[in-house]
Amino acid sequence: MIVPDRMAGVTAAAAVPEQVVPYVCAVAGSQPQRVGSCVGYASGGEFVLVGYPLHDPRDAGAMTAAVDQALQLPGLRRITVIGPVRPPQAPEKSPLVQDGYMSVPVPHPPPVQKLRNLLRRAGRELAITRDRTCGGEHMALIQHYLDGRHLAPGTRHIFRQLPRYLEISSGSLMLSARLSDGRLAAFSMGEFGSLHTAFYMFCFRRPGLAPPGSTDLLLAALLAEARERGQARMNLGLGVNAGVGFFKRKWGAAPFLPYVQVSWEPAAPKLFRRLRRLFGG
Repeated sequence: MIVPDRMAGVTAAAAVPEQVVPYVCAVAGSQPQRVGSCVGYASGGEFVLVGYPLHDPRDAGAMTAAVDQALQLPGLRRITVIGPVRPPQAPEKSPLVQDGYMSVPVPHPPPVQKLRNLLRRAGRELAITRDRTCGGEHMALIQHYLDGRHLAPGTRHIFRQLPRYLEISSGSLMLSARLSDGRLAAFSMGEFGSLHTAFYMFCFRRPGLAPPGSTDLLLAALLAEARERGQARMNLGLGVNAGVGFFKRKWGAAPFLPYVQVSWEPAAPKLFRRLRRLFGG
């Protein structure tokens, strides 16, 4: 998949992972498109608008203007908007998903003693290497994760597309944590294509094989990479659940941006469908 050159500026200004155009194109197969000061992705008659304006992700007015433009796209059947607030155009009864991105500053402050102990122990047992391809070992670890959880089909699809993401995103980085005998205990993917924000994208570990602190050691290595590249923060992603939130707060993560997702079918296409049914079209 080739990402249009004109989208490079979007990734460079990204504050949330959905603005990393190569990532979304790789895992979703949709077409990126600028809409006002935002970016969105088209797939058939569906459009996902990432309603965090590139000049200021908290600018709700610019998000609202971008939604107005997106609603005028030809052939639009369904729109999904993610952004800092619920767009006023969304019908009142549209289902809503709410969460929040968490972030840590870069350079990261020294970790607390308990975390330092974990890092020290994991560092004695693991070697961190860089890998440019997501091979069979990594995919087996991903499959082990999928086998032990009830996940939505869309989430499973994303995880299986990670080799393609690593291939097409020049800003992606995969770090592998291996035991002394070479076995893969854990690995993480980070994204560094944005000028100011690094992204902690994914992390997988093998329970029973990965020593305590494996994921912490990988996150520390990604934070060191962000520091070397001169980035100001690392977006650790959404809270998702209590366990994920605890891991991020252990590293001093604080709320960064609200996440509000809402989907609906614009009124005009509904009306046209009713007319077609009425007149047998």
